[in-house]
Amino acid sequence: MSYNIYICGVGGQGIIKTSVIIGEAAMNQGLNVVMSEIHGMSQRGGSVSTELKIGDFNSSIIPEGNADMLLSFEPIETIRGLHKVNKDSKIVYNTHPIVPSSTNVAYPSVDSITNSLKENFNHVLPIDATKLAMEAGNILSLNMVLLGAVTADDKFPLSK
Repeated sequence: MSYNIYICGVGGQGIIKTSVIIGEAAMNQGLNVVMSEIHGMSQRGGSVSTELKIGDFNSSIIPEGNADMLLSFEPIETIRGLHKVNKDSKIVYNTHPIVPSSTNVAYPSVDSITNSLKENFNHVLPIDATKLAMEAGNILSLNMVLLGAVTADDKFPLSK
């Protein structure tokens, strides 16, 4: 059994915490886990990604096109992470954008991002996790909303 998850977003969204939760759950089920992380600018709002491999592996890096799942906390970060997936990978992403205040470049519409993803990939699940987290009472639960969406996938390797 092997399963590769590429998780990405911006600093402060809980990307690393989500990876740790998945990794610890896998270890609690007796599975081997390796993880790597990139903090980008190492500040809130900077790009953050983790590569989580569940199963027997020699490296913590997911080769291009080999992620079974892309879990993204932000639409543009979803686009940045596409090099890790293939047409049959599962793409779960938060549709709520975080528009950088330090740029004058136009942010693409979320609808155009979603349409492009659905045209090019077989398993795309867009979810407004930010809205659901706020409706639940706390924006800090964003990562738990996305984690719930991930664990609902029947190909996700963890049972609990």
